[in-house]
Amino acid sequence: QVQLVESGGGLVQAGDSLRLSCAASGGTFTSYAMAWFRRAPGKEREFVAAVNWSGRNTYYADSVKGRFTISRDTAKSTMYLQMDMLKPEDTAVYSCAADRQLILTDAWDYWGQGTQVTVSS
Repeated sequence: QVQLVESGGGLVQAGDSLRLSCAASGGTFTSYAMAWFRRAPGKEREFVAAVNWSGRNTYYADSVKGRFTISRDTAKSTMYLQMDMLKPEDTAVYSCAADRQLILTDAWDYWGQGTQVTVSS
C-alpha cells in the first residue's frame, strides 16, 4: 500500500512561483509512475502532469506546458511540481497520484489528500 503526502501549497500572487512536493512511502518508489492532478472549485478533476518511473519521460496538460515542471527524486522518494508564472486559473487543490502504469486519465491507484494552491490576481 502506497501512501502519498503533498506539501508546499499556499497563497501567492499571479506571476509568482511555487513548488509542490509529494512524499511517497509504503512501496518501491521506482515501481510507480506518478502524476499531479488538480480540482478547481466547481470543476472536474483534471490532469496536470505525469512522470514515468525513471523520471525520463514527462507529460503535461496544454494549460501548464512551459510553466510547470514535474520531477522526481528517487533517493528521497519524492515527486515535485515546480510551478512558475502562476495564473489565477491555476487556483485548485493539487493532488498527487501513483500507479504502476502511467495513464493520462484519473484512474490511478493511489492518491494523496491534496494541497491548496491559491493564486490572486
